[in-house]
Amino acid sequence: MKIKLSLSNISCVSCVGAIERTLIQVKGVDSVQVNFAEKTALIQGTASTQSLIAAIEGLGYGAKPFDEQNQENEEQEEFIRFHKLLRQFILAAIGGVILYLLSLFNFVPAITSLPGQFTWFILGVITLGLMIYAGGYLYHNAWKAFLNNHATMDTLIAIGTGTAWVFSLFVTLFPHAVPALAQHVYFEAALLIIALVNLGGALEIRARGKTSQAIKRLIGLQPKTARVLRDGQELDILIEEVQQGDTLRVRPGEKIPVDGVISEGHSMVDEAMITGEPIPAKKNLGDEVIGGTINKTGSFLFSATRVGKDTALAQIIDLVQQAQNTKPPIARLVDVVSAYFVPAVMVISILTALVWFNFGPANYLGFMLVASMTVLIIACPCALGLAAPISIMVGMGKAAEYGTLIRNGEALQQATKLTAIVLDKTGTITKGHPEVTDIIPASDWDTDTLLQWAASMESGSEHPLGQAIIEAAADLSLLPIANFNAIPGHGIAAMIENKPVFFGNEKLMQRENIQLGDLIQQAAKLADLGRTPMYLAVNGQAVGIIAVADPIKEDSKSAIKRLQDVGLKVIMLTGDNARTAKVVAQQVGIQDVLADVLPEEKSAKVKALQQEGHLVGMVGDGINDAPALAQAEVGFAIGSGTDVAIESADVTLMGNSIHGVAHAIAISGATMGNIKQNLVGAFFYNGLGIPIAAGILYPFIGLLLSPVIAGAAMALSSVTVVTNANRLRFFKPGGRT
Repeated sequence: MKIKLSLSNISCVSCVGAIERTLIQVKGVDSVQVNFAEKTALIQGTASTQSLIAAIEGLGYGAKPFDEQNQENEEQEEFIRFHKLLRQFILAAIGGVILYLLSLFNFVPAITSLPGQFTWFILGVITLGLMIYAGGYLYHNAWKAFLNNHATMDTLIAIGTGTAWVFSLFVTLFPHAVPALAQHVYFEAALLIIALVNLGGALEIRARGKTSQAIKRLIGLQPKTARVLRDGQELDILIEEVQQGDTLRVRPGEKIPVDGVISEGHSMVDEAMITGEPIPAKKNLGDEVIGGTINKTGSFLFSATRVGKDTALAQIIDLVQQAQNTKPPIARLVDVVSAYFVPAVMVISILTALVWFNFGPANYLGFMLVASMTVLIIACPCALGLAAPISIMVGMGKAAEYGTLIRNGEALQQATKLTAIVLDKTGTITKGHPEVTDIIPASDWDTDTLLQWAASMESGSEHPLGQAIIEAAADLSLLPIANFNAIPGHGIAAMIENKPVFFGNEKLMQRENIQLGDLIQQAAKLADLGRTPMYLAVNGQAVGIIAVADPIKEDSKSAIKRLQDVGLKVIMLTGDNARTAKVVAQQVGIQDVLADVLPEEKSAKVKALQQEGHLVGMVGDGINDAPALAQAEVGFAIGSGTDVAIESADVTLMGNSIHGVAHAIAISGATMGNIKQNLVGAFFYNGLGIPIAAGILYPFIGLLLSPVIAGAAMALSSVTVVTNANRLRFFKPGGRT
């Protein structure tokens, strides 16, 4: 059982770690994934929702069930939070600026005088009120964390600003108790730091809101109502009221409400947001339609087969949201660092104070306070915590836009390291079902008559090639047959219009002593193209050839070239004979072919490539190729429509094109690159900022960082990470050529 919770009051990766450690100890919990960027927790196990919420609230955080159907309320709460932070920022900033100007222009009497002490005491009380209004939640969260034996970013801010206020009040009441050069108050710094923290939080909410646009678009695909036929009437009902088996009508331009099968009519359906395929798909009687896709032209009736959370769209949304909660291996580094980050910063702050106390100038108290407070303020576990999850959210969403579902963080990272791609032929490079490719009549026969007689013969057969011929003759009326006889390895025989008719390969014609003449050369040319020629003979005379083949997908060649262009070794794997496989491989530009491979041997072929040192991606239909998909570093299940929503591969391609593989690899590369940029930036920021804040440059150039500047840098660091991750929204993985 999966339970998803919305979290509140979490401020950094230390909060994430505390929640994960606490929840995993709850009885019945098997796994926990906390997404700091989305502020959600995904829990798997048998524990009750109430016990999970109680455990989180016991830590001092808020939690409630995540309502996937009520995204508007979630967005409204974020909107309210955004404006509240802005108000808190404005008030704290105004107060801080006023106090700064009063000090700068000496509008307040000296603090060593009674009027000055009284004035600054009143200003200190006002400052405290503003701090409680604008930053009360910081102190509340810090206190809750303290009671639960852990520290967070809020702890650092609370200690830093609280110390500044307490020191300032002490100086105000007892100015002569500190050296003359340290007789300075920092009320304005405390206010401005809180103001900047609030501004950073507001900007982060605004930037973070853009990261989930792909999911919002998917959710937006779900129509609100459906037109159902009941008791001979067409009724508009809420989508939640549609039941499996209902007959529904879809008119031109409308969204298809749920999954189903067309029972009357035909149309062209735009499935781009589901499969990534830009060209509308033709839908006829008996074809499947997917809820959320758009009916372009005709009106049709269909029978609902999947409704509610069983629809392909609902499953896609669920899969993407699960994927956004996963972590690639690189993110484990952040988990390790974050566990020690805040305590380490507090220790560094204390050491900084001790160094200034022992080695600082005469006014060491002021330097002690400023430097130690600046260390606390500049440290930003937020940036570290957001570095990976924010990029994953955007990257997984971007992949979904292109009909690609990357299931987990491990696959995301591994996809960028692949050196070889193994492509199953049937259904991956080719369309996966035979089609009539050539109709070549002889003597005075025409193509329609030839196809009509061949299809009439095959109406008594269940052979896949015969079904392809029957499908090609769908608009023709079939002739009655008699004395049907299947001849294994050769073809079929029957009587039509009292004439003996044979349909099959060259062996059948030779057996019946039928002369083929020029048709032999034409059949040889078709065979060289990888097609299967079959002869039709009537009354002992060959009247034509019908060739059937599993045609190559129109875009397979260009997709394979994309994979080769990025340095991947592309290998075709098939159970077909070597001659047919070689022809197909030549047509799509593949040099390496593994033919005559049985299904149970495919995983061994993948393993052999791995033993050669390759990191292998296996692309197959996700069912017959399951062992090979599991053996590969990354398994790509290629398919279409509702079938792939339940596949278990690392990457699921909603469309039928190999371009989806190239998209997945390109998006994975861009996402991992973005994560690395964020991590390097966050580590560099803290690695450089903390020493400067401690005053390492002061002995050399006399520079001591202001706590206010540190607050601005801290606030903007997380905004920078989120903004950088949002660049992925504009990434395009490459088009079809």
